[in-house]
Amino acid sequence: MAKGKTFRIVTRGANGELRARDYEHQEAVLRMHTQIGIDDCSTDLSLRGLPVFRGLIGPMPEGKGVVRYESPEVFESLTKEWGANAAGRKSRRRSASDA
Repeated sequence: MAKGKTFRIVTRGANGELRARDYEHQEAVLRMHTQIGIDDCSTDLSLRGLPVFRGLIGPMPEGKGVVRYESPEVFESLTKEWGANAAGRKSRRRSASDA
């Protein structure tokens, strides 16, 4: 099903640092997390058919051959950081000759 994929689980440690653990086989993740469904609607076709786990957000792509799952707390904090960085960007100014 997920041949050749690395499953990366990202959580937050007790002291607040991000912790990522990679698994080469889906079965290893299934021993620790309960599968509650499969992804059947991702716009990234390589993710379709991959498991959805209780208590994790994902699957999401992270580079070639890596499927990422995040704890809800990590997902929320990284999304807020990403949104703050995107909001801080300014579009370039267009001169009269560009219009």
